[in-house]
Amino acid sequence: MIKEQLYFKAKSIEEAIIEANNHIANFRYIAGGTDVLVNKFQGNENSKMLIDLSGIDSLKQITIKGNQVEIGALIILDELKNHKIIAESFPALFEAAHAVASPMIRKTATIGGNLLCENRCTFYNQTEWWRKAAGYCLKCDGDICIATGGKNNCLSKFISDTAVVLISMNASIEIFDNNQTSIIPLESIYTGDGVNPRNLSNSAIIKSIFISNDEGFTSVYKKLRQRETLEFGSLITAVTKSKNGKIKIVLGGVDPKPIVVEGIANDDLNELIIIASKKARTVDNDMYSRKYRKEMISVYLKRSFQELGLILP
Repeated sequence: MIKEQLYFKAKSIEEAIIEANNHIANFRYIAGGTDVLVNKFQGNENSKMLIDLSGIDSLKQITIKGNQVEIGALIILDELKNHKIIAESFPALFEAAHAVASPMIRKTATIGGNLLCENRCTFYNQTEWWRKAAGYCLKCDGDICIATGGKNNCLSKFISDTAVVLISMNASIEIFDNNQTSIIPLESIYTGDGVNPRNLSNSAIIKSIFISNDEGFTSVYKKLRQRETLEFGSLITAVTKSKNGKIKIVLGGVDPKPIVVEGIANDDLNELIIIASKKARTVDNDMYSRKYRKEMISVYLKRSFQELGLILP
């Protein structure tokens, strides 16, 4: 049940930050609300204050700045198809956005919100009464990971579709926090800790996403799921090749953070697949088994290499 007591719709980033600092210990930002509000219904999100960013028009633009494309964090996923530069230069990003949830959700969810989707686990994303009956896990103030039986690490899975593709293209993000703006690699915000999966402060706001437009990126995106709609990824892969022959592999859905492996076109591609598979801390916290998801890493990466015109030994 949703029990928030306060709601504020900001008209600017500055307004949002001021309100956030007034409720620093007990608020959440929302934009599309498709992740936060579901977690509220399940009792996994209990902040009393919601700060709505959807009225900040400055974060709803896609522009070209020099050799970079800047995507505002409040761009609706479904609206990416209306931008020629995305369709022509980064078709894998549009494909990833189109693979998120259902058509109705994509007409509400934002790209910035998708980057910040909460990690998921079959033992965590349940109703309050279910979790109480099964026993609370590390991610909801329990003392054990139900998926592994361990007491030290939460391995809830990272499931952002768009982040996987963007990281494969070396995307960076512009963040506003503490009255200053900084630009950092998108990959750097993910910690690998399933309980606290991002290292951003509570009040930080992602303003924009930057992708280089002169690297000649060619990308292949794939997603394993039981149904072609609604489902979060059991495995998400993106492989990007630049015009200089650099290769970047990114995996989602098989670890608390994106798995990244870099190489060049002349490398032993099978070895890159082995490295990616070994880095993934896959556990049985998904509808598909750990074994099957591990096997599909190799299948998807081999198919991706072939689609990129790369020859496996």
